[in-house]
Amino acid sequence: METFKRIKQALYNLFLRPSMRIGLGVLVTGGFIAGILFWNAFDTGLKYTNSEAFCISCHTMGDNVYPELQETVHFKNRTGVRAYCADCHVPHNFTDKIARKMQASREVWSHITGDIGTREKFLDKRLVLAQREWDRMNANGSKECRSCHDYQHMDFDKMNIMAQMEMKSAAERNISCIECHKGIAHQLPKVERLRDPGLDDIMATAHKTKTSANHEYYNVLPQPLYLDEKLQNPIGSIETATAVKVLDKKGDAELVEFELWRKNKGYGRVWYEDFGLNIMSVILDKEMAQNNEYVEVLETREDPLTGLEWQKVKGSAWVKNGGLIEDATPLWTFADTSYNASCSVCHQQPLVDQFDTNTWPGIFNGMVGFTNLDKDSASLILKYLQLHSTRSNQAE
Repeated sequence: METFKRIKQALYNLFLRPSMRIGLGVLVTGGFIAGILFWNAFDTGLKYTNSEAFCISCHTMGDNVYPELQETVHFKNRTGVRAYCADCHVPHNFTDKIARKMQASREVWSHITGDIGTREKFLDKRLVLAQREWDRMNANGSKECRSCHDYQHMDFDKMNIMAQMEMKSAAERNISCIECHKGIAHQLPKVERLRDPGLDDIMATAHKTKTSANHEYYNVLPQPLYLDEKLQNPIGSIETATAVKVLDKKGDAELVEFELWRKNKGYGRVWYEDFGLNIMSVILDKEMAQNNEYVEVLETREDPLTGLEWQKVKGSAWVKNGGLIEDATPLWTFADTSYNASCSVCHQQPLVDQFDTNTWPGIFNGMVGFTNLDKDSASLILKYLQLHSTRSNQAE
């Protein structure tokens, strides 16, 4: 007990009792100098941990994300201004920076334990890591990005028309940069996109549809075309929402006929929905496309806009039954809903009739990479946009 009291008194004398030997001025000066030395050491350490050399010193970063950065405009560009790791991934104000450093302890632990120590482990965790960073940047409104790319200082007049439309809309709604610009400095995680359940519901309707000869139907999802009713000799494919007439049924197969248009050049493998409109509906093997016994040319016409000669053609092939529906309305309803839901995340999507039929593929393909649309849904939406666009309405 006596020993405990002595220890307690010694600690009190050391930390709380005024010194009897050292003057107050010396103590204050010494404390001030010690504080400066501590802060200088702390600041030096903080700056070092923000340096690119520190970031890529571990092989996880140096071997994976750093080589990706080197291939982007954020590393090398015509102005010579480049972004370093901390510019994007460390908040610039002190409080948020310290909080981020504390969070980084989890990443240090993952490195020590080898949680992402190999290329395979890193790729497996990539979506989780990316989503965590996207959430952080969304939460702070992409402050790091806006240190260089601020809406208020953008010259919209120097942008192309599509960029103007998108950036002005984003500026009006003050959208976080990362909403639209994921994967701008590093590769996006590879995500297996499952087909939208809405399409599965339409396919379920198709499976229940009892088709009859000499009636028109619509193909729901892309599927192979066959030369024989046993479905053993593929000759091409039929695209989504293509109108066909059922001619015959045998077992699990249906013989369907289609009247479409093709350009009279090359092999003429691609058959389009209508004259002068690049809406793909059927793609044939080149042997079948040039087979006069299989292809019947009904009409020939020159497109005044391009000078190309188009042929109206008719053909037939076997398909697996269960993929046709009587009315295309469910397809267009699904496409319209999906387009408005998926393409309005980053910006106000263009109106359906804002572009003509042959312009839509380039516009849509530039947008679809920023969405989570699966391939089948994307194909259907593109066909919907093309068929309901300005030029297709004029063609009708």
